[in-house]
Amino acid sequence: MDQRVADPREAGRPPSTDVRLARLRTMHLIRAFEEAAAEGFFAGAIRGSVHQSIGQEAVAVGVCAALRRDDWLASTHRGHGHAIAKGADPRAMMLELFGRAGGTCGGKGGSMHIADFGVGMLGANGVVADGVTLAVGAAHAAIIKGEDRIAAAMFGDGAMNRGPLLEALNWTAAIGLPMLFVCEDNGYAATTRTADVTAGPGPMARAEALGVRAEGADGNDLDAVVTIATRMVNEVRAERRPAFLHLRTYRRRGHFAPDKAGYRDAAEHAERMKDDPIERYEVALRAAGVPDAAIDAAAADARAAVAGYVADAEVAPFPPLREAFTDVQDLGAPEELARFA
Repeated sequence: MDQRVADPREAGRPPSTDVRLARLRTMHLIRAFEEAAAEGFFAGAIRGSVHQSIGQEAVAVGVCAALRRDDWLASTHRGHGHAIAKGADPRAMMLELFGRAGGTCGGKGGSMHIADFGVGMLGANGVVADGVTLAVGAAHAAIIKGEDRIAAAMFGDGAMNRGPLLEALNWTAAIGLPMLFVCEDNGYAATTRTADVTAGPGPMARAEALGVRAEGADGNDLDAVVTIATRMVNEVRAERRPAFLHLRTYRRRGHFAPDKAGYRDAAEHAERMKDDPIERYEVALRAAGVPDAAIDAAAADARAAVAGYVADAEVAPFPPLREAFTDVQDLGAPEELARFA
């Protein structure tokens, strides 16, 4: 598959040590959050599915580092990392997973519906590729309102075979919308190797066939992701036209928490597990002279924070029953609903 890899040196001035440590802490925060979410699921404290993004942290942190707070971002069923990187409150997110009051969606949305409009997080979406169309609507609204916001959407490689994504690519290119498409390519569509069911030379070629310029980078190299995402976000904002970013990564767990991923080739899995984006970034920081104590503290702080979020969620109250009737369409008194049956 065609892969034009970004040169990390494109960005110019390197980020400060404080910025790099903050990015490392966010990656650790995402991983600790995902591990805690799985533990809560197996303990029966979290209902519904939990899709972990362990191994894909550099994509979330790198792309969101390039976005402004008021830029829009739409996510997927594997969206915890995207929400945290975009600035959503991880404590409120944990309350949401536990179905408690104070959650990002009032405890009613659960794992696959994390949203926070205050930080531009349009929300996760359990329907593959449908988050993309939501983001396209936000990008169109920015044009109509004369705002310089852009919209971005995360989606997996499996979404490249879904009609809504192809329609979204066509629409943004045809009328010119400030939209960044981000393909988070982990090689698998649920339990199916994507390459086995996808024709043609790859995601970028499909985007380019519809008039959307496309580039790619190593999604496990945080510096490379920040570099290319920053440049592409700036271009989308300035030129008011779409772009497609293809980032290769690897999910280190199964499709969802109970999935043992036995469908993956053992040798391939073992080889891919050697490339951990967090470990790679820590090596880069040490090579740049960042003290070991500061690097270790980033991990410890993140784990301690997530432990506190879990402790809070375990004792937080459930929402009152009346809250079940908020945030829904008002069709009148219950006796009037019979006419809609």
